[in-house]
Amino acid sequence: MSSGPGTSPRYWPQAIAKLRAADPVLATIIASYPDESLVSRDDAFGTLARAIVGQQISIKAAATVWEKLTRELGEVTYDSVVRARANALRDCGLSQRKAAYLHGLADRFYDGTLEPHTWHSADDEAIATQLMAIKGIGRWTVEMFQIFHLMSPDVLPVADIGLRKAIGHHYAGGETLANADIAAIAAPWRPWRSVATWYLWRSLDPIPVAY
Repeated sequence: MSSGPGTSPRYWPQAIAKLRAADPVLATIIASYPDESLVSRDDAFGTLARAIVGQQISIKAAATVWEKLTRELGEVTYDSVVRARANALRDCGLSQRKAAYLHGLADRFYDGTLEPHTWHSADDEAIATQLMAIKGIGRWTVEMFQIFHLMSPDVLPVADIGLRKAIGHHYAGGETLANADIAAIAAPWRPWRSVATWYLWRSLDPIPVAY
């Protein structure tokens, strides 16, 4: 679990040392970003909401929608989303479906169905099962939550467009690889596949990915 906004995982130095030794491609990428790391916003609802907004769109497009939501709501919290009209959310660039997903998620936090303070004693899969019972939250969204909020060290989101693009670029001459091939490339990264994923994202984007 994260321990406060802006917190980096305690395991980061150990992870990058192991990844550098295990994979020369990652060693080069890691060396390009010596003072950067994954950080937590320490906001369970915010991370899930950002992930819903970011489903199947580019990082740049998701950032634009989030900026519009922030202007509309003041601050994107489950309280502000519960009070917001569906039309107002759609006017910020959300599809009708994503607006409904965001409202549904906010409702679960508002009524206490989801209680993040209890998750410190639950394992990742138990939390994933609870979250995926909510409409609009699938495996990819849960994986983003595991990486960016729970800071789980060994998540490999094989369906993630950015990760697939980065692996294709760095390991396959731009070719799109099958899931099994991606898993094979990532095998030496265990138990730090979240860290490797973050650096591969970072290698493609001018600013760090953050949910």
